[in-house]
Amino acid sequence: MAAIAVPWDSKAATADEQGNGDRDMTSKTPAVPAVALGTWAWGDSGEAGDGYFGSQLTAYGRREVAEKALSNGFTLWDTAVVYGMGRAETALAQALKGYARGEYQLSTKFTPQAAGDGDDPVADMLEQSLDRLGTDYVDMYWIHNPADVARWTPRLIPLLRSGQIKHVGVSNHNLKEIALADQILGKAGFRVEAVQNHYSLLYRSSERAGILDHCREHDVPFFSYMVLEQGALTGRYGPARPLPEGSSRATVYNGVLPQLRALTDRMAAIGADRGAFAADVATAWAIAKGTTPIVGVTKADHIDGLVRARGIELADEEIAELEALADAAGVDTRGFWEHEM
Repeated sequence: MAAIAVPWDSKAATADEQGNGDRDMTSKTPAVPAVALGTWAWGDSGEAGDGYFGSQLTAYGRREVAEKALSNGFTLWDTAVVYGMGRAETALAQALKGYARGEYQLSTKFTPQAAGDGDDPVADMLEQSLDRLGTDYVDMYWIHNPADVARWTPRLIPLLRSGQIKHVGVSNHNLKEIALADQILGKAGFRVEAVQNHYSLLYRSSERAGILDHCREHDVPFFSYMVLEQGALTGRYGPARPLPEGSSRATVYNGVLPQLRALTDRMAAIGADRGAFAADVATAWAIAKGTTPIVGVTKADHIDGLVRARGIELADEEIAELEALADAAGVDTRGFWEHEM
């Protein structure tokens, strides 16, 4: 059985606590959970045509999700400024209100494309995130996209030294960009401590490019996002039941749902043998590949699925079969924001 979620290590010593100018991060690889909780959809306004997911979320519903997640050991929440331009961070803070800061971990991002024109856009964006999240530090801070690795990565160093950032990661970076970020941070005694890329049965570019192998070899956790492909791999949707009209994901996925039928049917069958569903199998596959899936949670019963996924052990033959069916579907789900790995 997959391990129960392990809280993120948010108690790594700050530079002041160690009595030196830098932290040697090589021995402080953060502990990671089996599954992290995604809040991309929490940034939707809820208005038709004004959001990626077309989600109808309420403060009460998000609070239910938070309570159920934490009670089941899921404590790491992943968000970003650009998820609704602050709406997701604000909604997450509201959902977690009343919980002690040590009971959960926060992961948010600096997005270069949304940077301001101040003297230090990274520090400015972090400060805005901290304000919305109601905290004075984040457990993980990511460079969201590799718009200019050499320009933005050094800006993380003083934030690590101050303790406002406990750990640093890179998202949507290829091997060359990961290596450059690691080199820049390494000169100050830090390192890239996690990688977060799009990775699912339908999109395995990080695996084929050697990024998963790199992470394993260097003891760097790999976080996989879009493991459910915005719902297309949950088995809930098909030609007769398309994704919600008025959402961007409907435009991206509805046309390929017929091609996914054989894959999602097999996932459903594998799940049924274990008292689970297709979505649980997609998540379990990502865990079996040695990654930490970031799964979007918009309903309390989504947490039940994560509990099931956490307990599923897929046989090597099942993994190979699912990947073969995914390849046969011939679907490319690379996002508009992604470059080739």
